[in-house]
Amino acid sequence: MRIDLVSLFPEFVAQLAGHGVVGRAQERALLALHGWNPRDHAEGNYRRVDDRPFGGGPGMVMLIDPLRAALQAARAADPAPARVIYLSPQGAPLTQAKARELAGLPRLILLCGRYEGVDERLLAAEVDEELSIGDYVLSGGELAAAVVVDAVARLLPGALNDAESAAQDSFEGEGGLLDCPHYTRPVEHPLGSVPPVLLSGNHAEIARWRRQQSLGRTWLRRPDLIDRDRLSKADRALLDAFLAERGGRGAPPEA
Repeated sequence: MRIDLVSLFPEFVAQLAGHGVVGRAQERALLALHGWNPRDHAEGNYRRVDDRPFGGGPGMVMLIDPLRAALQAARAADPAPARVIYLSPQGAPLTQAKARELAGLPRLILLCGRYEGVDERLLAAEVDEELSIGDYVLSGGELAAAVVVDAVARLLPGALNDAESAAQDSFEGEGGLLDCPHYTRPVEHPLGSVPPVLLSGNHAEIARWRRQQSLGRTWLRRPDLIDRDRLSKADRALLDAFLAERGGRGAPPEA
């Protein structure tokens, strides 16, 4: 997969993405990252890429022509079709489902805004969709682009040493639930003990416990992700038992 970054600071995103899973994906030739700086396409001695907004107001707006030229250069660098995404707090939320969709594409071009944003005419003419990583404002789209790169790259086949790791993440698997708790050595610690079921060797019971923990954790932490009425009878029983062990705290309403 190829991802092009149109940014005033493309090297910043490349540095963020050069480690861990994303770095390994690049080493394994699963992912290629390329940066494009609009300032390289700006005219004049100052290579200006922004100007004051019409109608007045604070801040500056990024100019059409340098951005458009950078986007065109990025498109021309590879014949594969590319989806152009603008990172913006006004965009649709980035979800695990969206990351999976993007990971199935041959190319992405991520457009990073700065200042007060980008001239709306460029967005209407050149951008396929806008994405947001949360309901807050960043100084620029570079951090958001790095998040998108990481979320997408780890889903590329071969990027993770264990393919099951991605399948067991939060929002993956049946129902899109949160992940269950995880433990490692030592078994006994001043902070607590490992749940005995995880030491039992009974894979069916371990799977049942993990499913129950995922259901309970999702119900307590992200109730918007779970609809009890749509759960299977077995899952409802697991959830009810989870909450009963907590003394009914956070118990679901009567069906």
